[in-house]
Amino acid sequence: SKETHNYADINFGDMDEVFVLFGKETKGLPEDVMKQYLDKTARIPMLDGIRCLNLSNSVAIVAYEALRQHGFESMSLLGELHKLHWK
Repeated sequence: SKETHNYADINFGDMDEVFVLFGKETKGLPEDVMKQYLDKTARIPMLDGIRCLNLSNSVAIVAYEALRQHGFESMSLLGELHKLHWK
């Protein structure tokens, strides 16, 4: 494995600024980038035999983990049901 951490093990709460870089769905990050930042890389765990996740899904997973760790600050945590009108 090229990555040294699981994305959920990263403590986004301790960081003032976070920059997240995603690689291609088919290849991941370039090897030279991985080597330069190996101690700061992470992966999203996947089932064996699954080649990759859709890039937008990967971004959503990591972004919502960072938001969760910040208590979903400035986000609405409550919703409301709306009456459905059936004909």
